[in-house]
Amino acid sequence: MKIAIHHTPGSFSDRWIAYCESNGIDYTKVNCYHTDIISQLADCDALMWHWHHADPKAVLFARQLIYSLEAMGKRVFPDARTCWHFDDKVGQKYLLEALGAPLVPSYVFYDPQEARQWAARTTFPKVFKLRGGAGSSNVILVKNARHAGRLINRAFGRGFPANSHANRIQDLWWRLRRDKSLQAFKDFCGGLARTIVPSRFEKMRGRERGYVYFQDFLPGNTYDTRVNVVDGKASAIRRYNREGDFRASGSGLFGYDKALCDERCLQIAFRLAEKMKTQSLALDFIFNEKKEPLIVEMSYGFTKVLDNCPGYWDRQLQWHASPYIPQYFMVEALVAAG
Repeated sequence: MKIAIHHTPGSFSDRWIAYCESNGIDYTKVNCYHTDIISQLADCDALMWHWHHADPKAVLFARQLIYSLEAMGKRVFPDARTCWHFDDKVGQKYLLEALGAPLVPSYVFYDPQEARQWAARTTFPKVFKLRGGAGSSNVILVKNARHAGRLINRAFGRGFPANSHANRIQDLWWRLRRDKSLQAFKDFCGGLARTIVPSRFEKMRGRERGYVYFQDFLPGNTYDTRVNVVDGKASAIRRYNREGDFRASGSGLFGYDKALCDERCLQIAFRLAEKMKTQSLALDFIFNEKKEPLIVEMSYGFTKVLDNCPGYWDRQLQWHASPYIPQYFMVEALVAAG
């Protein structure tokens, strides 16, 4: 088997390449952005490309390329089943509801009048989200119907930038106070500059409008649980909320003890990964008033914070106290399926 790898330094591809070289797996580097990518893959059996939601070029065509390659009979990571819903919370809502997964109650509207009628009769607080964004970006706690009405009007009017400048500045200020480092200061200054000069990503993505998305707010959660499943192996970490905030994603505050993970989260993650036939699944869980785990959102990618996990669980929930290197498992699964 010959694997084509689109190499982006700092992405999954670093470890994919290292694993192939260490294990004698035939691979070649390709560039998915080139117009001749189909020709580049002529003598390859599979493509591995860790494309990212914050790359506007990848967002334009990654899903289309993946589907086209699968139509050719090529194996791909991530495949269409794994990534079609990536960075699309609205799509995730429909998928999780269709599969009967325990999703935090979520509501999406495409008509402003219907949205206003719902806001007039629902309870608050609620959580407003745009369909895209990671690290708790584009997430707002809505305390009352008046606040919801303003967001609805904007959603069906001038819309929202792809990245919330207010949330971004708030996050960067929090990190500056937490880390007190030169890099955190530079990041904060860069965030201020972005309020004046939009990023290339924002220019290409345009504004989000024509829909509005809310989730129920579940009080009493001071952390969330991130569960990752790759090739029948699961890791889990606890992500603690920022001080004075209801959000955990993007806080940079982690707990790695395996005892911190509720076993029900693992069971749900394994079950859902099998239903979806996904190569990689990352689920974020919080708990309702009955202490039942509910899914907030999901992804196929994740950051290097998993490197500190002391081990992983298998499908039988047996613990393995050995390194959890999901990028290696991705290559192994692709080779085994080929």
